[in-house]
Amino acid sequence: MSKIKELQLSSDIRGIAIETEEFDATLTVEESRLIASAFVKWLQKCYPSKNVTELVVGIGRDSRISGPDLTREFIQVLSAFDVRVIDFEMATTPSMFMATQFEEFNCDATVMFTASHLPFYYNGLKFFTREGGLESSDIRDIIALVDEKEEVPQVPVSTIEVKSIFERYSRHLVELIRKGSGSEKEKPLEGLHIIVDAGNGAGGFYAEKVLEVLGANTQGSQFLDPDGTFPNHIPNPDNKEAMESIKNQVLAVGADYGVIFDTDVDRAAVVTGNGELLNRNNLIAVLSVIAISEHPGTTIVTNSPTTEHLKRFITELGGHQYRYISGYRNVINKAIELNKAGTDCQLAIETSGHAAFKENYFLDDGAYVVAKILMLLPRLLERGETLDYLIKQLVQPKEVIEVRFKIETEDFKTYGNEVIKEFPQWIPQDWVVNPENEEGVRIDFKGEYGDGWLLLRMSLHEPLLVLQIENDLVGYQKKILETIQKIMNRYPKINQNKLEALLK
Repeated sequence: MSKIKELQLSSDIRGIAIETEEFDATLTVEESRLIASAFVKWLQKCYPSKNVTELVVGIGRDSRISGPDLTREFIQVLSAFDVRVIDFEMATTPSMFMATQFEEFNCDATVMFTASHLPFYYNGLKFFTREGGLESSDIRDIIALVDEKEEVPQVPVSTIEVKSIFERYSRHLVELIRKGSGSEKEKPLEGLHIIVDAGNGAGGFYAEKVLEVLGANTQGSQFLDPDGTFPNHIPNPDNKEAMESIKNQVLAVGADYGVIFDTDVDRAAVVTGNGELLNRNNLIAVLSVIAISEHPGTTIVTNSPTTEHLKRFITELGGHQYRYISGYRNVINKAIELNKAGTDCQLAIETSGHAAFKENYFLDDGAYVVAKILMLLPRLLERGETLDYLIKQLVQPKEVIEVRFKIETEDFKTYGNEVIKEFPQWIPQDWVVNPENEEGVRIDFKGEYGDGWLLLRMSLHEPLLVLQIENDLVGYQKKILETIQKIMNRYPKINQNKLEALLK
């Protein structure tokens, strides 16, 4: 159990599924079987009134090459317990949750095998019940039920029920977009050229089964075919190379918009016809326009590394921003908490692209995010406007730098948090700690350092300190980095190689 315990990554399980020269495999078919057995025991505790034979569990996977083997073993174990299993084969993370909501599937729980944007040799598991995604505490409870000595009998794979989730889920999205667009047309996206970049993940269905059904021209879409080696670029809307790839394709084919998904489609971003990237702060701004127009005065929960310009933008729209700690479950749970306390909160979103609407079960769903944006396009088209128009008042920082410092000690969390705690002691006098911050330390600066802010925080999952600097003036970043370097020199276990490379 101790080895499997190490695979927990907050509310997910992730590990190395394919051995490499650098890494040993930690999530093999054996771990998959053990986790499956523990999951059945956990489900029996969750549904005490149901016999195990009455439980319906759906299994899906993204395009990773380790997926078929891991899911096959997981399914065999569930079947050995007489659980009714639906093998959805290729699926997306959000669609697997929706399999608990669609009556024709009626799943009590679902499991998605994915490691999001991580390299091809990783894989992982995300779990859902009808109430939503499991929390970190639920994952710990499942892992606590793992019995490494348990021998689970195998059953023939032929006994498994195989169904596709894409047809039903796509139909769901199409219906939402038709209704939300306010158009009486069967094809409200007719006249628009919208391409998709699925990064060879699971999102290629969106071009044919959603956009084309709604009338859009999708010629020029790229990397739609699932390929778990990800030969073209990392499927990640927060990755510069991936965003550059879809941007270049939009410009090359003269598309009106480009849509890009991550591997399991719980995140997305958009590129406009003139190459404007609608990810990170820009995506938050667009979705804030939508949320606040539909729910005036609502609060938008974000993670901490967002610009002061975004805060002003949301405020001027008549909304409120609540900056919280990073982690998609953290921002979602904070939004749920605020609603329960009486504060209307319609949207929780991270700069990484995880975005969850209250109206959509607070599910972080990239396909739904794109659907909300598509609903706007017919009206914008009639007015001769584009998505760029919606955020023209959002000021863009002139310079943005991110530096990741490796913490070279086993007890990296304690060491890193100590650096963050002491950091304000060593800053220049005209640097000011921003009190409106719940993660790491946020500093505002002006004058001889330009005009901007920096945030120093712990990485969620790695032994790293993450430094983000944004400046509204050009030419001051070197002086800021030199100041940071002097501070970090006080901490010998902080590796400054990345910072030194920038200074050179």
